[in-house]
Amino acid sequence: MSGSNQRLGLAWLALIVFALIIQFSALRSNPPGFFIDESSIAYNAQAIATTGRDEHHETWPLFFRAFGEYKNPTYIYLLAIVFRLTGPGILSARALSAVIGFATVVTLFALATGITGSRITGLVGGVIALLTPWLFELSRLVMEVAIYPFAVAIFLLVVWRAVRKPKWQPADIFGVALTLGLLTYSYSIGRLLGPLFALGLVIFITRTRWLSIVLTWIAYFVTLVPLLIFNHRQPSALTSRFKFITYLTTGSSLLEVTKELLSHFFLNLNAWRLFVSESSSVNEIAHIPGPPAMLTITGALILASLFLLFRLRQFNAWWFFVIYGAVVSVIPASLTTDNFHMLRLAALPVFLLILTIPTVDWFTKSDVVWKRVALVVTILLITSQGLLFQWQYRKSAHSPRRLHLFDADYTTTILPTAMTNSGSEPVYLADNSSRPGYIQALWYGTLQGIPLNKFVSLGFDRSPPEGAVVITTEETCPRCRVLVESDPYTAYIAQGPAPVLIRLPDEEMRAELGVAGSPLTARPGQRVTIEVSVKNVSRLVWRASDRSGSALGLSVGNHWLDGKGAVITNDDGRTLLTTYLNPGEMVQAPLIINVPLRSGTYLLEIDLLQESVSWFGAKGSHTWRGKVLVTN
Repeated sequence: MSGSNQRLGLAWLALIVFALIIQFSALRSNPPGFFIDESSIAYNAQAIATTGRDEHHETWPLFFRAFGEYKNPTYIYLLAIVFRLTGPGILSARALSAVIGFATVVTLFALATGITGSRITGLVGGVIALLTPWLFELSRLVMEVAIYPFAVAIFLLVVWRAVRKPKWQPADIFGVALTLGLLTYSYSIGRLLGPLFALGLVIFITRTRWLSIVLTWIAYFVTLVPLLIFNHRQPSALTSRFKFITYLTTGSSLLEVTKELLSHFFLNLNAWRLFVSESSSVNEIAHIPGPPAMLTITGALILASLFLLFRLRQFNAWWFFVIYGAVVSVIPASLTTDNFHMLRLAALPVFLLILTIPTVDWFTKSDVVWKRVALVVTILLITSQGLLFQWQYRKSAHSPRRLHLFDADYTTTILPTAMTNSGSEPVYLADNSSRPGYIQALWYGTLQGIPLNKFVSLGFDRSPPEGAVVITTEETCPRCRVLVESDPYTAYIAQGPAPVLIRLPDEEMRAELGVAGSPLTARPGQRVTIEVSVKNVSRLVWRASDRSGSALGLSVGNHWLDGKGAVITNDDGRTLLTTYLNPGEMVQAPLIINVPLRSGTYLLEIDLLQESVSWFGAKGSHTWRGKVLVTN
């Protein structure tokens, strides 16, 4: 082997070792703990690996029911294969995501090399991908989204290889169709992005290729048949979650939808968050606060690439498709109320990285001194910011906020305390529907060899027996002797007998309600806590429930009306009353309301509800109404 080839081989070996260190170091401890969604994914994967059934005893499910929604199958079945070989564990689960992240980098290297014919360009492109914060952080999560950048990258690689041919072979047709299917079944945004990417193939239609693309669409449709059958059998299963996070309503006009979509679209392409700094709470699980989602130099390379493509007249069908893909990859996130939600934008960084390739290739394929200097400076900027981010990421593992977000205290305080105090008796799990923490007990019980019959789920409504040791995620705890707390978990001993609730007669559903500080002014989409005074003006004692989902419990809730009194949002916020109220007594209850997304003047209606029975207003009780000005 010649000296130059030997040096090149050593350089490649050093780069591979560097990439493995980046991807696989501190997997067990950073992120610290295990987020609740990670536990859900891992527990279901272990259930599939050992029994072929999910946590609800469904045999080989297509989608996995969890937390009121359905998780996608691709990542869970891959993790099940890993657990089949290694046994369950946090390290092995995170290693799967790291391997997928490494595969994404290799795929982008192969794509950059294929597009340009230059291994040096491919190498620089691979380094940018390796050090991009967005891709790296997704590869540290045991969640469906961890596989999505890889799915996008492998789809684009298959498309690139296909479009170089005037006529597609069967391998090309099935390759593109299967990778579209992979995109569709890997993460929820794929159910929109898969068809949109498939539609974008029209860009490549020619006289010799049109039949191949039509056959690709047919083959892709065949991959969707299981999804369509599932959706037919369970009509709202795959859309119920979307209804809670979108601004779309049945009463939205086309003009209103278009306005909202464009507004969210451009907010999701926020250059500051992409290339300068990102610190919003919406991305706390996916991203440490401070560094941008992408390396800053990436933005400059993209702009330069667009300029070069136009100036050198290299804007062919492939680059049109890449820009089309970047644009449509923003659409799923733009249909939801959050702005710059990095999980729902998981396809975007792949397209942005591909758009850096023309500039990098222009630098590498020239002997002009200033271009070589620009290439060296670019590599130095990539490396320096990338390594700075790695230092910041590793430092973040010890921050109290990260420890809290990933439930790191669950195995050190909550579960050991509950186990110690329960003795031979079961530990009861009482969950708030918005934070179903039961899965943490099942997952960590599996890891620690605790028999799972040690845990008894109370669901969202049953009360624990007197003296029981309980782990809860309920925000209120009226019967608690608290043992230990680590928000949102509390381990306690239930005191006193479980409350016996009665159905109130219609004529006794009478309340006097008031809100301090009205009229209110709020921003669109804001969550506001208001204090509601509730007075019992009936002739009966109102008994209190200790569970937020208890049938016959009493709750304060609200509706949103337009200026004419027509209902816009029915049943918005809800707060459980946890104290007994005798006739004539009053209590203050905090109520979190979700302000409408559009500016205007609204009526806020407050009412009392007996769960599973009726709103008091429907039985003749007076509700409280007040004007709310929603403005930016």
